[in-house]
Amino acid sequence: MAALTKYPEPLVFGLDIGTRSIVGTVGYRDVHGFHVVAQSIRYHETRAMMDGQIHDIGKVSSTIREVKKELEEAIGRRLTEVCIAAAGRVLKTAVGKGEYAFEENTVVTDEYIHSLDLIGVEKAHEQILEENDTDIKFYCVGYTVIKYYLNDYEITNLEGHKANKIGADVLATFLPEEVVDGLYASVEMADLEVANLTLEPIAAINVAIPENYRLLNIALVDVGAGTSDICVTKDGSIVGYGMIPAAGDEMTEALIKKYLVDFKTAEKIKMAGPRKKTISFKDIMGISQKITQDDMLHTIESPMKAITKSIAEKIVELNAGKPVSAVFVVGGGGKITGFTNLLAKELGLPEERVALRGEEVLGDVEFLVEGIKKDPLLVTPIGICLNFYDQKNNFIFVRVNKERVKLYNNDKLTIFDAVVQFGISNERIFPRRGADLTYQVNGKSRMVRGHQGEAAVIKLNGKETGINTAIEANDEIEIAESTIGESASLLLSQIPECHNSFRVQVNESYVDCPMIATVNGTMVTEYYEVLDGDDIQILNYYTVQQLLTLLDVTPDTKIYVNKEEADMDSKVYENFHVTWSEIATYQELKEEQDLTEDKESAFGKQQEEDRVKQEENPDKKHGNRAITVIVNGKPVTITGKETYVFVDIFEMIDFDRTTAQGTELVTTKNGAKSEYLDTINDGDVIEVYWRE
Repeated sequence: MAALTKYPEPLVFGLDIGTRSIVGTVGYRDVHGFHVVAQSIRYHETRAMMDGQIHDIGKVSSTIREVKKELEEAIGRRLTEVCIAAAGRVLKTAVGKGEYAFEENTVVTDEYIHSLDLIGVEKAHEQILEENDTDIKFYCVGYTVIKYYLNDYEITNLEGHKANKIGADVLATFLPEEVVDGLYASVEMADLEVANLTLEPIAAINVAIPENYRLLNIALVDVGAGTSDICVTKDGSIVGYGMIPAAGDEMTEALIKKYLVDFKTAEKIKMAGPRKKTISFKDIMGISQKITQDDMLHTIESPMKAITKSIAEKIVELNAGKPVSAVFVVGGGGKITGFTNLLAKELGLPEERVALRGEEVLGDVEFLVEGIKKDPLLVTPIGICLNFYDQKNNFIFVRVNKERVKLYNNDKLTIFDAVVQFGISNERIFPRRGADLTYQVNGKSRMVRGHQGEAAVIKLNGKETGINTAIEANDEIEIAESTIGESASLLLSQIPECHNSFRVQVNESYVDCPMIATVNGTMVTEYYEVLDGDDIQILNYYTVQQLLTLLDVTPDTKIYVNKEEADMDSKVYENFHVTWSEIATYQELKEEQDLTEDKESAFGKQQEEDRVKQEENPDKKHGNRAITVIVNGKPVTITGKETYVFVDIFEMIDFDRTTAQGTELVTTKNGAKSEYLDTINDGDVIEVYWRE
């Protein structure tokens, strides 16, 4: 604010715009405390304000002009800027749970903590939006961290610790746009600019409950004319704000009805001190009346009980269902005889634990104005002025993606604040994972995480920057939202159990059988791509048919499993013994190839020998048949067996299926998908290729 030669700079002008009155205070702060150099009080001529809400902007502005004029005359200069406060009546609060998980153990820095706080603010904002069924916009005007969490354990300070996960409970406060606009309009019509906007309960608590008191579980109640504002402290933080839309006016109205007086007269009756045993006044008929202090207190007893009961209930609600240890009361309504005693009774506290705070908390305030006493009425007006030094704030405008955004300036604004107010959700700022893949293997659930996407690309005034960069009025912000990473993917062959095998005895030899898998009851190949929700069974057995196919033999006699006659569907488990009487062909093959060799290469050699014999003796029949199929557009002849399955073609073509060359191996027969064990016949059209 502008200089004044008589006093040190800056000279601060604060306005407490209340339901019944407007209090203007001008002063300055130095090393000795705050010094009030001028003060003016004007009462509203009409009910231009009700319950802390401006109803008639013009009339409120007119009263502000009167206060401003009187102060200007007192200090000998013009006032152009003012500090104001919004009533708790319009305040909304919510606690947001901010959480941030790291992919690996990470040292927590101040940057991470700030991001965590803002995530909590956004969660609180989401709660406010969910509860708001109107078109009213709410702006965050401040927040307090109630608790921090390190790997889900409560901690005082996160910075410097290593963590996999951090969290915070954040108490955020919000004001509706119309309230802010009404306050701004009233002071602007009085030729003033807003230098700082705070909240009445915040202004009051900054004076009445110093930082070192906030370790205690204390409630502050500011009892005005239209509202009773409440805030609660605990463990060094403000843990809750609240408001009761009832205060001194309810008691005044009871006197109006009982004694048939106007509002001003009723106020004088109500505020008569306890030393005044009798109170004299004239009613609206001009009749002089005289009542006792006890008569007056009896008249307002009922509304006073209702107000203190509501205040006590709100305190308990804000304090997680329990009474606080003590209550400080400020404001004119709290000065009524018996008010603090009734509140103590409602809370179940000793009377000395509920007390007015006036002179005790204004010890560092010097009034250079005659006739002013340190009083609970002055706690909030002084707090409004002092808030100027601690937090210069008002509303500023920035542009986000070329749209204008209004922000409450708390001197800590970042791009994150603007983006949240603009309406871009937190998840569209930070990298987003692709879809996870969940599946079951033999009844046990497993998951593959999706890939991380890219963070939002943020530019401030044309230069790329981070989400926590500080911003100022008229900044230009551009946001390209974060991307979603690729979804998780998995081939059946990547499941460890698929690499296992089990051994069975076939006649006089031992055979290692690779595991077979089914998905949702259907047998699949190792190149099957697992889908979300798949039920995979890794079988620990073969059927006799599958075993014969593996061995590439077709016995003409009965088959026995563990000496019992079996059919093609009989199951063969580890260490089972499978026999049949005619085993010469199988034994001959085993003499040529070691059992540990791959089945395909072992029997492929036999097939190659048979093919050569057939070429050397084309007219000689071996009891086998030859077929010709079209593979990838070229004819391929296969010989040496009575029947052929799809997998046989790989012996006849140059194709590597052991190393993935694409995302999926495609196998089709006559245009339809085919499995390895499907039968193929002469003339079939076959395609085998890797899909990109």
